[in-house]
Amino acid sequence: MAINVKPLGDRVLVQPIEEQETKKGGIIIPDTAKEKPQEGKVVALGTGKLDDNGKKVEFTVKEGNKVLISKYGGTEIKVDGESYLIMREDDILGIIG
Repeated sequence: MAINVKPLGDRVLVQPIEEQETKKGGIIIPDTAKEKPQEGKVVALGTGKLDDNGKKVEFTVKEGNKVLISKYGGTEIKVDGESYLIMREDDILGIIG
């Protein structure tokens, strides 16, 4: 399924990876009590950032990378019922795997 959202500049479109519902001692944790996901998959890259000389700086992440993201970073959007985050590449803490 193609996404019709193209980030601009040094922004990246990330799809958060939800953790599986965890049961501790037989208690089901409701959605409102769960923490925000800190892992995601890079879905699309922006047009790129320019340095002081006007030269394009390459992205460190690539589409399909599984990444560790800042807990409250980015702007949440919904596209076709799916949640995504648009964030600066600087808000990505690392690449997993």
